[in-house]
Amino acid sequence: MKVQIVIGSTRPGRVTDRVAKWVAAEARNLSDTEVEVVDLADYQLPFLDEPISPQFNPNRKPSPEAQKWLDVLAKADAYVLVTPEYNRSYSAVIKNALDYIDFQFAKKPVALVSHGSTGGAQAIAHLRDVLPGLQSVTTPRATFLIGRAGELIDESGNLSQELKSQPYGPQTTLKAALEDLKWYSDALAAARAKQ
Repeated sequence: MKVQIVIGSTRPGRVTDRVAKWVAAEARNLSDTEVEVVDLADYQLPFLDEPISPQFNPNRKPSPEAQKWLDVLAKADAYVLVTPEYNRSYSAVIKNALDYIDFQFAKKPVALVSHGSTGGAQAIAHLRDVLPGLQSVTTPRATFLIGRAGELIDESGNLSQELKSQPYGPQTTLKAALEDLKWYSDALAAARAKQ
C-alpha cells in the first residue's frame, strides 16, 4: 500500500504538521506500506476556479498547479487526512483541495485524524459527509486528539509519554485506524484490479 498523509492546515503556527508526523511514524510500522507526507502548503491552489465540476467535465484542463496536486494524489492507494477543527468543521484548505479532485480518490480508502478542543469530532463528521462525493470510502475508525495538539505532540511528531501509555488512548486508536486503512486498501486494490 502506498499511503499519503495529507497535512490539512496551511496557517502560520499550525500544529497539524506535528500530528501528521506522528501519523506517518505509526503508518511506517505497517507491513508492505510506503508512506508519503503531502503538505497542502506546497500547493498554491486558488479557490476552485473551474467552470464545471471536475467529475463532470470530460474536456477538463486543470491549471498547472491543480494538475501537480492531482498527479501526486493519483500515485496513492490510500489516504489519511489530518485536519484541525476550525469553527466546528474541517479547514477550508482541505475543502478547496478536495473540490479539485475528480477520480483520484475513487474506490480508495481514507482514514481521518483530527485535533482540537473536542478532538476535532465535528471536523471528522463533516468530512464523512463530503468524501463519498469523491467516490471514496472512509474507514470506520477515526483518531481524535483531544486538547492542544502543540502540548501533546512535540515538533518531531512524538506523542507525550503519558498519552502514549494510555491503554485506550490516541496511540492505540491510531494504530487500529491505520490497520483498518491497510485492510480496506488491500481489499479495494484487489477489487479494482479485477475491473
